[in-house]
Amino acid sequence: MTHPTFNEPDRVGRFALARTGLAVAAGLAARLPPAASDERRVLLLLVDVQVDFVHADGALSVPGAVDDTRRTIAWLFDHEAEIGHIAASLDSHVPLQIFFPTWWADSEGRPPEPYTAITAQQVKAGRWQPLYEPDWSLDYVKQLQSQAKKDLMIWPFHTLLGTPGHSLTPALYEAVAYHAAARGYQPTIVTKGLIAKTEYYSLLEPEVKVPGVPGGELNRSFLQQLASFDLIYAAGQAKSHCVLETVQSILRHAPDLAPRLRLLEDACSPVSHPDIDFARLADEAFSRFAAQGVGRVTTRDPIG
Repeated sequence: MTHPTFNEPDRVGRFALARTGLAVAAGLAARLPPAASDERRVLLLLVDVQVDFVHADGALSVPGAVDDTRRTIAWLFDHEAEIGHIAASLDSHVPLQIFFPTWWADSEGRPPEPYTAITAQQVKAGRWQPLYEPDWSLDYVKQLQSQAKKDLMIWPFHTLLGTPGHSLTPALYEAVAYHAAARGYQPTIVTKGLIAKTEYYSLLEPEVKVPGVPGGELNRSFLQQLASFDLIYAAGQAKSHCVLETVQSILRHAPDLAPRLRLLEDACSPVSHPDIDFARLADEAFSRFAAQGVGRVTTRDPIG
């Protein structure tokens, strides 16, 4: 299928200003039918397809993400008249958060290295000491272990507000702008991750709830928006974390959406870790999702 002339796959993974005007002009010239006229409503759900995750020099680069994103863009253009809406999440952080080295120190005042796993037992024993909100921090790592069966992972600084790494990768942004103009709708952008004392892998809810704080609980309005679509195709980064947890949230709170969900498996990749096999853990989770009725597809498969 012919793609818009502005599309250059080699631009994926390169940081440059998005050519929004060019993309919108091409979309308007495409003269596609408006999305409002679709009999079958199809959503492309893009999870954290941001510079810091996609680009090779990004702060938390996911191996394979550049090729994943190229396939996502090509798939969008191949099915531009069938896809009626795009929603994209933006992982959004500030320098002082519970999963960054700034929150913790050892007995000598040294921060943990990125990719350090902190357990509740270590915190209780004083191996790692929270520099902020000590009671909450100890309870937080306890809840992670008891509820989510995971330890607190310390991540490199990434997707910080005001930095280039926070942006949707420019080539993808151009594709979204093109499609929105071509089909006459406003893309949905979901911001997540700004609460300092909790992580926000899923775009629907934080790892540990913070009642009474905006964004601190389940995003019910977006969940309702998801329920308005007949098919929901999920892609993005990382397969082992934010894509996985987003799908898990949907299945937890709206299990009836499982038959409508499609995981674009060649459009997401797992985080690389020196000690943890995140690829295996992600594949195991995706198998569980499939057992619940979620479709596992690729960008080569037809819509349906």
